[in-house]
Amino acid sequence: MRKKNVILEKVPVSAYAAEGKALARIDGKVIFIEGGVVPGDVVDVRLGKNKKDWAEGKAIHIHSYAENRVKPFCEHFGNCGGCKWQMLPYAQQLEYKQQQVADNLQRIGKLELPPMQPIMGSRFSTHYRNKLEFTFSNKAYLLADEIGEDGVIPRRNALGFHVPKLFDKVLDINTCYLQAEPVNAIRNTIKAYALANDLSFYDIRAQEGWLRNLIVRICTTGEVMVNLVIHHENKKDREALLDHLLATVPGITTILYTINPKGNDTIFDLDPKVYYGKGYVEEKLEDFVFKIGPKSFFQTNTYQGEALYQVTREFAGLTGTEIVYDLYCGTGSIGIFVSPQAGKVIGIELIKEAIDDAVENAEMNNVKNATFFAGDVVDICNDAFFAQHGQPDVVITDPPRAGMHEKLVNKLLEIAAPRIVYVSCNPATQARDLALLDQLYVVKKIQPVDMFPHTHHIENVVLLEKRINH
Repeated sequence: MRKKNVILEKVPVSAYAAEGKALARIDGKVIFIEGGVVPGDVVDVRLGKNKKDWAEGKAIHIHSYAENRVKPFCEHFGNCGGCKWQMLPYAQQLEYKQQQVADNLQRIGKLELPPMQPIMGSRFSTHYRNKLEFTFSNKAYLLADEIGEDGVIPRRNALGFHVPKLFDKVLDINTCYLQAEPVNAIRNTIKAYALANDLSFYDIRAQEGWLRNLIVRICTTGEVMVNLVIHHENKKDREALLDHLLATVPGITTILYTINPKGNDTIFDLDPKVYYGKGYVEEKLEDFVFKIGPKSFFQTNTYQGEALYQVTREFAGLTGTEIVYDLYCGTGSIGIFVSPQAGKVIGIELIKEAIDDAVENAEMNNVKNATFFAGDVVDICNDAFFAQHGQPDVVITDPPRAGMHEKLVNKLLEIAAPRIVYVSCNPATQARDLALLDQLYVVKKIQPVDMFPHTHHIENVVLLEKRINH
């Protein structure tokens, strides 16, 4: 079974593992399976990696389907890299996500845990994202029936999403269910105009072409932002395209354009220019208003972002007097959200532009008890800083997927705040960090929150309290 190019036939899929891979066991050997299969399917698997105790492979044929499978609602399912769990009923997706959190905390963290609270499902399972980024490419990813009989792959322009593991191929998207309208109207209007007027789509390999990216933000307030990213300035074509978009699609409140001549698609070091409207949108969480610019970070699912922050606030257990340190505070949204119940909020974030947004958001919401600092927590939180601002009663930490740096974990052990609320988008790295904090803290509450239906991604909020004997 350890030979190369092995195909295992009629493998019964039994469970899900980390990162959304399905799992089967054959003669005590664990097989991790990719390819849109669900527990209960019986499949043929072509192995890629094949070790003594485990193997990885891709499902190449499904002999029989699990009884609880549902029909995927999107025409692009199976080719697009997003929404990989559409064939699973949403209630079952939530069960697997809850199990994923439990497995990570127990196996990686090896922690003594309280009973986990039932996962909070998303209010909407489609049209839940407030931001999407689409890519222009002169190399569309073509399906088998789109390739000529002679095997020649025709050149075709596309506006859509990158295909997994193919950096230069983009899947042309007709209808996407991740964002509400007018997102499909915006994307399809721009694409149709570009094709009709022979505007060039970018070639990432050759680093040439004009149209590069399209970023759309849609808020629960009804405001809509479009940011068109182009390789170089072409005022005549740019104005004609954007004027056509405004005339064709109602409801757009602001349009920007960004010139990106670089080798990568990031716009954080670039300067978006306002073409129409105020150049930003406003979003609400409860009664708080947040200004979101073209480069601002904001929770991608506004409705669940509000639920996530409500859990965080509840876990913080604030009475109105506490000093709260909000680490990885970004644009200040969590700190501002909990500020009415806190005595003082100190937000710390590495990215200066985010701190500028945080200060502006605090002013917009008339929050007087929050102060924000740009820099590394490990450098900022020294004795002089604590002498000036006070020791924290509660620390809220919301790190990126990689989790907290070990230096920060050690800093938290040194600070020894009575309570820590750890908000995580990756329970595996959260479990690792919790194991390091275990010497001083005990896990009191666990609340998984689903922000991204039809994907394997899961957020988790944990309340830590300082051990009584310390």
